[in-house]
Amino acid sequence: MSDDYLPRGRASLEVLRAEAADELATVVQERLLFGEDPWEFMEELPSVDELVVSLLRADNIMRDGGRRPTRSRDYRVLRQIALDYPPLTRTVWRMLDADHGSRWAS
Repeated sequence: MSDDYLPRGRASLEVLRAEAADELATVVQERLLFGEDPWEFMEELPSVDELVVSLLRADNIMRDGGRRPTRSRDYRVLRQIALDYPPLTRTVWRMLDADHGSRWAS
């Protein structure tokens, strides 16, 4: 693991959402600076809650030595995120259902 890796752990959902919103704002700003049309790229960006779930999932992968999780382990990790952060439950299930996870699984 990198020395600059900071796990989000048991941070409040408000803090996680604020971090995700800042990250999305940065992505939007960079794409605008590169001359991209927001009408073309805004639909492909994740929602704040989708980004929060993805970041929590990534933290779990880093804690496991960076190994890519099996499908069943990934399901358990996402389910645990929904249990730890109940307001994210709908987002977790929507992500699990969307193309069997192909949007975010990489």
